[in-house]
Parts: sequence; C-alpha cells; structure tokens
Amino acid sequence: MAELGNCPQCGDIYVLNNIRDVCLNCYKEEEADFEKVYQFIRKKQNRTAQMEEVVEATGVQKTLIYKFIKKGRIKLAQFPNLGYPCAKCGTIIREGKLCQPCMTGIQSDLHVIEKEEERKKELEKRNTYFTR
Repeated sequence: MAELGNCPQCGDIYVLNNIRDVCLNCYKEEEADFEKVYQFIRKKQNRTAQMEEVVEATGVQKTLIYKFIKKGRIKLAQFPNLGYPCAKCGTIIREGKLCQPCMTGIQSDLHVIEKEEERKKELEKRNTYFTR
C-alpha cells in the first residue's frame, strides 16, 4: 500500500513517491516558478545575473532556486554567478555539499581523532600486565 505524508509546503496529505517531494498542487507551482527562473536566466543578457537579481526579477524564493540547482535542473556551468549555500557555514558554493574551508576543517578534525585513537591503542599495549 502507498505511503502517505504531509506536504512540507502546504501541509496537505499526499502519496509519497521518488519523483517529487511535495503535493501535486505545490509541484505545479514549483514547475511554474522553475519556468519563470529558467526563462529569465536563459536570456543572453541575464546569464551573468546574481542570485538577488534573479529573485527580484522572478519573484521566486532563493530556497526554491537553490533546490533547482541542487537537483541539477539549473546547470551552474552555464550560469557563472549562481550557486547554493554550504551545508555547514552558508558560504555560496558551486559543487559538493561543503565549501573548501569547512571540508579542510572536518578532515583535520578527523585526523586529530585518528591520532588520538592510535595513541590510546599504544597506551593500552604498554600498560598490559601479565601474571604467572
């Protein structure tokens, strides 16, 4: 049997599926908003538009435009001034989920944790006592 859920935008009940994450009415609104955004940025003079310009000209929320970018519906290779926020700090990025400074910070933290675990294992080996 199909699984039901509440639409995150309007709260209506809808059948959950892999195609869309909102109800049919909100999906139609998102599609209309996508067309507005895409028609705007597709024009040659608007290809270098900043996010604020796109929001102002189309009336579509930033979060929805970010969603279009993350899903791959808007290809950033064609629009050099668009991006989406880093999942950790919010800096605008063009690929992945984290910006380079956040990625480097996480990697260095992991390196420190690994070193600490190695040190603990070494201490355990040294402090082993044997009895006869």
